Amino acid sequence: MLNVFTLDNGRLKGGLFQEEIETAEDLAQSRPVWVDLENPSAEEKGWIRDRFGIVIPDDIVDEDLEESARFYEEDNGELHIRSDFLIEGDDGPAARPARNVRVAFILRDNVLFSVHGEDLPVFRLLRLRARRIPALIEDAKDVLLKLYDADAEYSADVLEGIYDKLEAVSTRVLKNHVTDAEAGEVLGSIAREEDLNGRIRRNVMDTRRAVSFMMRSRMLSAEQFEESRQILRDIDSLDSHTAFLFDKINFLMDATVGFININQNKIIKIFSVASVALLPPTLIASIYGMNFRHMPELDHPWGYPFALALMIASVAAPFIYFRRKGWLK
Repeated sequence: MLNVFTLDNGRLKGGLFQEEIETAEDLAQSRPVWVDLENPSAEEKGWIRDRFGIVIPDDIVDEDLEESARFYEEDNGELHIRSDFLIEGDDGPAARPARNVRVAFILRDNVLFSVHGEDLPVFRLLRLRARRIPALIEDAKDVLLKLYDADAEYSADVLEGIYDKLEAVSTRVLKNHVTDAEAGEVLGSIAREEDLNGRIRRNVMDTRRAVSFMMRSRMLSAEQFEESRQILRDIDSLDSHTAFLFDKINFLMDATVGFININQNKIIKIFSVASVALLPPTLIASIYGMNFRHMPELDHPWGYPFALALMIASVAAPFIYFRRKGWLK
């Protein structure tokens, strides 16, 4: 899919008018400030090459790119940036987990080209904002900065969602009794939130590097430079919040594992008490199972009931003692 966005009198046309390009002629007639390629075909890449002279390789969003190849500037002034953007995931029947999606940006002749494999919430958020505020975008560099700004805000919203979910988990964990089944569900929930929190931390770290690279390249105006500094300040606040959430996740994880250990200790305690209580009757039965010729109780008419009663009393006495001590609770 290939979409172009154009400026009209210094504003994105129609407050970010999204025009889907279906032919090379449509692209030739457009004067875009932003060209967005979502999972582009070879034909669409050919249109970009013929119209703008930019060759988009097949591995432009390859996850195996070296770190040094993610941010660089060509001799002709063409700027290349590869950044990761977060998708929170969903919980529906066809649920997909949280993930980081690589996006390749090329900035050339005041036109921003973005290449990615799937639609991203941050891109939708920027389109929505630009429709509501037509003066939001003035050039291609503004588009890139506003994407990173929206990315930081999206990460902040997801962090708030993680905190709310962890609060619900805390309510379940810190109640009087937690069963093993509940503890297993809680551990699964905590693991998912820990994974998402880690992806957010990676995402904002990548955004910081990209914005810092733009600031070092001296391509920004004074106003854009100040906006970049504000984005970095927002990212710093997100870093501290992710660290706080990691501490909370570790606490809930330790508390849940502790409850599991307590439940297991209760089971082991029951077996320990039972084994101790059954030692005396076992001893009595083993004594009367000896095959000696002279045993006084063998000739007694009440010898067998006496032995059974003695074994029952030897079982009951330890249980009564353990109960009074509170060891069976």
